[in-house]
Amino acid sequence: MSLTYASYVQQIATMAVVPVTDTNFTIIIPSMIDYAELRMQRDLDFLSTQISTNAYTFTGGNNTLTLPTSQFIVPQTFEVIDGSGNSTPLLPVGKEFIQNVYGSGSTTGLPQYFAVYGGDTNTTGNTSQYIIVGPTPSSSYAVRLTGTIRSAPLSASNTTTFISTYLPDMFIMASMIYISAFQRNFGRLNDDPQMAQTYESQYQALKASALIEENRKKFQAAAWTSYSPAPAASPTRG
Repeated sequence: MSLTYASYVQQIATMAVVPVTDTNFTIIIPSMIDYAELRMQRDLDFLSTQISTNAYTFTGGNNTLTLPTSQFIVPQTFEVIDGSGNSTPLLPVGKEFIQNVYGSGSTTGLPQYFAVYGGDTNTTGNTSQYIIVGPTPSSSYAVRLTGTIRSAPLSASNTTTFISTYLPDMFIMASMIYISAFQRNFGRLNDDPQMAQTYESQYQALKASALIEENRKKFQAAAWTSYSPAPAASPTRG
């Protein structure tokens, strides 16, 4: 059954054996949600967190594209769109390749390659990240980018999320790992040294099946299909 913010808080409080109104408990709820949701998003790479944008443009004579760090957690694909509307995917390469082949900037044209260059110096990547391309754009080109973002967290004002709706079981287990520290049962010298490990093992079991499901959504399951792996039919058809 899917969770709302209220039912999530109630279920965690019940499993942790604390009143919902306990001051210390209510203080850590946002951090608990962050721990659970961020871990799940890093572990599973949700298809639902992949977005695209046409908000950026390559400038003629400039081989660097500046992206706000907040735009994507992980940039994935880049396409250049010419004046006729034709889209050309760029191939990812190492920055050394672009620096060696197109370093002088004298070769211009429609970009074919891109490389992740690094973060801005002033904030060490907290504000911007740079992408370089080769050859250097000969004129202004529209760009279509795709990548992953962080989903909005569950909260009193955002009462349901993809995670709380479709993966409530895994969400609860991840949260209970965090709550074990609140209950002082996180290490082997505590009253219940197995508590955190038990929730961790349940989380890992749920993650295994959820990962298969996410891969099926992306057609990255067995034989690059959307079907569940079938042990009896695992060899690809020749």
